[in-house]
Amino acid sequence: MPIRVPDNLPARAVLEKERVSLISETRAVTQDIRPLKVLLLNLMPDKISTETQLLRALGTTPLQVDPVFIRTASYKGSNTPTDHLDAFYKTWEDVKHQRFDALIVTGAPVEQMAFENVLYWSELQEIFDWSRTNVYSSFFICWGAQAALYHFHGVNKQDADSKHFGIYPHSINDLYDPLVAGFDDISHIPVSRHTEIFKADVEDKTNLKIHLDSDVTGVCLLSDKEKRQVYMFNHLEYDAETLKNEYMRDVNQGLEIDVPHNYFPDDNPQNKPPVTWRAHRTMLFSNWLNLVYQGTPYNLEELSEISI
Repeated sequence: MPIRVPDNLPARAVLEKERVSLISETRAVTQDIRPLKVLLLNLMPDKISTETQLLRALGTTPLQVDPVFIRTASYKGSNTPTDHLDAFYKTWEDVKHQRFDALIVTGAPVEQMAFENVLYWSELQEIFDWSRTNVYSSFFICWGAQAALYHFHGVNKQDADSKHFGIYPHSINDLYDPLVAGFDDISHIPVSRHTEIFKADVEDKTNLKIHLDSDVTGVCLLSDKEKRQVYMFNHLEYDAETLKNEYMRDVNQGLEIDVPHNYFPDDNPQNKPPVTWRAHRTMLFSNWLNLVYQGTPYNLEELSEISI
């Protein structure tokens, strides 16, 4: 089944060119299928690029997905045109009376700040707590995953010795867990972080399971089956040139930045970087949505509360 995308969303043209399966809103409403309602809290400054990345990942599943984008009300950035936000985004206040099959929370460029100093931290905490009663399963990405882990489990991020930046190999810990079904023993995943989650800080949490980790960059993927939560600290959703764009941005600003690890052929920024993580992106999001589909009630009013 395809993903339901507004006809005039900028991401639609990119996804159609890539032959990602889409369906128009007018066609979707004529089908006798209940799509998975997925709420996407987009905290990234360049919201349009992030929309495309996430919709691409969600569009690989055989399930019909109805995405709803929200932004924070307590902080409104200036990197995305106001008319785009007005056309395609709601706030949590607009949707908090609804229930959803799934929630995705993106990363944000605030990882070196204390959580409590982030302008929208109080609002984000409310959304996290609300998800326990109004969402079947949550998928947190990068800083969003660090924030949720801190909120729900009290585990704080730690400063890395230097920025983890590039494509790093990660080891799988349980080949037969349905969340990582089909993963290779070693998966190469984009990383762009100044901070990390130490393995020792989560190993004693009996309800947290580490699925992927790296000796260099720390924990990559964990889940809390009881709370139906997935924590992904890296970026399988990234485009081919996302790391290149981040690198060139910092170079142009005169910032000290190393060439992304294992990214450009011959470490030459003039060379086109290959995508070595596309299959694992497809598997992770498809596996997660399949688990959501199997567990979520057909009538979302029957959704059970997630215990603390």
